[in-house]
Amino acid sequence: MQKAARPGNLAGIRHIILVLSGKGGVGKSTISTELALALRHAGKKVGILDVDLCGPSIPRMFGAQGRAVHQCDRGWAPVFLDREQSISLMSVGFLLEKPDEAVVWRGPKKNALIKQFVSDVAWGELDYLVVDTPPGTSDEHMATIEALRPYQPLGALVVTTPQAVSVGDVRRELTFCRKTGVRVMGVVENMSGFTCPHCTECTSVFSRGGGEELARLAGVPFLGSVPLDPELMRSLEEGHDFIREFPGSPTFAALISIARKILDATPTCLP
Repeated sequence: MQKAARPGNLAGIRHIILVLSGKGGVGKSTISTELALALRHAGKKVGILDVDLCGPSIPRMFGAQGRAVHQCDRGWAPVFLDREQSISLMSVGFLLEKPDEAVVWRGPKKNALIKQFVSDVAWGELDYLVVDTPPGTSDEHMATIEALRPYQPLGALVVTTPQAVSVGDVRRELTFCRKTGVRVMGVVENMSGFTCPHCTECTSVFSRGGGEELARLAGVPFLGSVPLDPELMRSLEEGHDFIREFPGSPTFAALISIARKILDATPTCLP
C-alpha cells in the first residue's frame, strides 16, 4: 500500500505545474527557472521541485549550489532563497556529497525518491509548485504524475525548440499527457531565434514556428516563443535573476507574457 503524504506538506500548495518535454536539451530547466522568477515578481510564492535526478540543474541556475537540505518536524525543509521564502527549491543536487557525483540508480530507487520528494518536503504555503522533469516519458514521469495526481495538478507546460526533430519528440509528449490524463496548459517554443545584445534584432538561428504549428495541430494553446539571449544564459550560469536585471530584453517580454498567460489560466480559487 502506498504511503500517504504527510498531512500539510502539499495541502498548502494551491497550484502544481509540470514542465515536460519529450526531447533533452530544449531548456525545460531554463523555462522552469524563469517561470518561477516571473511568478515571484508577480507577487506569488513559488516552489520548484527538480525531479531530473540524473541532471539536476536547478541548484546552479538559482546560485544555490552547496546549500543543504535539513530535517524538520514535517520532513525535509526545502532550500529557501530569501528571508520572505518567496522561492523554495528541492533537488537531488542538494543531497549529493559532491556536485559532480553521478546518480547511477535503477528505476525503483529513482521512483522511491520522487515519491519521497512529493510526500516529505515541507513546502508550507505556496501559490505555485513548478515541477521540472527529465526528458522523455519514462518511469520517473509516471512516478511523478501518480504521486501528484491526488493533489490535482493544474496541468503541464510542454517545451520544444523550433527544429522538426524536437517537435517530433515533443508530439509524443503530448500523446503521453493525453494517455495519463494530464491537462496541457500550452506549448512554449524555446531558443526561437537569437537576440543580438547590441541592436536587439532577433535572427532565426534554427527554423521558426515549429512550436506554434505543433500547438495548432494538437489543439492546445501556444504560450509563446522565447529567443536566445546571451544575458539569459549568463544569468543562469551565475545564478542571477534575469527577470529583475534585464527588463528591456525581448526575452524578458516573452517570459513575462508566458507567465501572464499561466496566471490568466489559473483558477482564482481551489477546486
